[in-house]
Amino acid sequence: MPEPTLYLFDGYNLLHTGDFEDVRALRDELASFVALRGARGVLVLDGVGVDEKRGSLEVRYVPDADSLLERLAAESRRKERVCLVSSDATVLGTAGQEVGKVSSAAFLRELGPVSHDEPAGSRIRDRLDEKTRARLERLRRNR
Repeated sequence: MPEPTLYLFDGYNLLHTGDFEDVRALRDELASFVALRGARGVLVLDGVGVDEKRGSLEVRYVPDADSLLERLAAESRRKERVCLVSSDATVLGTAGQEVGKVSSAAFLRELGPVSHDEPAGSRIRDRLDEKTRARLERLRRNR
């Protein structure tokens, strides 16, 4: 299957499968994931919370996450490549054949740590002389 353009994430399913401190840590990891792929994502969570957008990741709180995931998959699968990330057999079964499906555990194994490596010399601190760096450090520490 070609790289998906829309990822649908079963929030608490991923949270409980992974090693995340809280929903914010999961949200930030997924926001980085979709951004690095030039895709969009929707993190769907059961319950009450504040809906938000983090770059190309939308976070939605709803009374029944499974229903929204199924509806979003059905609405989007003919317009774009969709990947549903969940270990809920019912949700995966009703998403349709056109939707890519990945279990939460498999997704988290492949996710691994997100890293951003900058080439040496591209950071500002690498281009500053020692005196300027020391002065900025004193300002940063409020001394």
